[in-house]
Amino acid sequence: MAQTKEIRKKIGSVQSTKKITSAMELVASSKMKKTQDAMSRGKPYSKKIIELIDSLSGASSEYRHPFFNQKEHNTDIYIVVGTDKGLCGGLNTNLFKLVLRNMQERNSHGRKVKVFLFGKKSADVFSRLKNVEVIGSAAKLGDIPSAEDVLSAAQIAINEFEEGEIGNVYLYANEFINTMSQNPFEKRILPIASIEGRDADKKVWDYIYEPSSKEILDLLLKRYIETQIYQAVIENNACEQAAKMIAMKNASENAEEIIKELQLLYNNARQASITQELSEIVGGAAAI
Repeated sequence: MAQTKEIRKKIGSVQSTKKITSAMELVASSKMKKTQDAMSRGKPYSKKIIELIDSLSGASSEYRHPFFNQKEHNTDIYIVVGTDKGLCGGLNTNLFKLVLRNMQERNSHGRKVKVFLFGKKSADVFSRLKNVEVIGSAAKLGDIPSAEDVLSAAQIAINEFEEGEIGNVYLYANEFINTMSQNPFEKRILPIASIEGRDADKKVWDYIYEPSSKEILDLLLKRYIETQIYQAVIENNACEQAAKMIAMKNASENAEEIIKELQLLYNNARQASITQELSEIVGGAAAI
């Protein structure tokens, strides 16, 4: 009887866990839809900035903006976009492995690294590294952070690049492929190698600009950098909710399997206990 009582207690514990994971799966599913919508809303803005930069670059073909020029410096900035919470499978682990691998490879070539960290999980990992300087962090921004919440990372990176204090700025985050798949990526955002989405065959119109096209281009390129970082934070939030939804779904299914195994074990133990009791009764009756 003691064994069946212990098994019954375990079944109750696993059932409670399953209720929690099922509820967390539903919450993550709801949040994922919201973050996906926010991710989609930001894309037209990014596309329009690219079109304007494309037009302005054509208007000043002889002018090359400093953001496109390589700086001779052995220090880089890594902007790492992690999550605030766990329970999202290998989302953070895969991203941090990519960051650490590239960091180690560049360190072997004499390059130093400064990091700006988004998310508590990023801070937990990279703030403990001795060979890394943390120049800023942001956490608990919510599912849909405001643009102001991420501007500090862009401003620090742009200022240090303009002052010649760094050579490159790399952005690390997760790309939302679909609900089942999220991939970590590295993207160099300074110096700008090329403007993604530009149409090389597009006709460039000759406008009269006020202020000058160079001033507008300078402003737009800064907005372009800020937009890339903000879009990465929003997309990483969508990845987090998708990964969490799948992780909680798997946990619920595993809990159900454990419950079935424990119930089978409980039935066998109960049957054995009843058989033993009947044997004792029969044996006692025979002795009388």
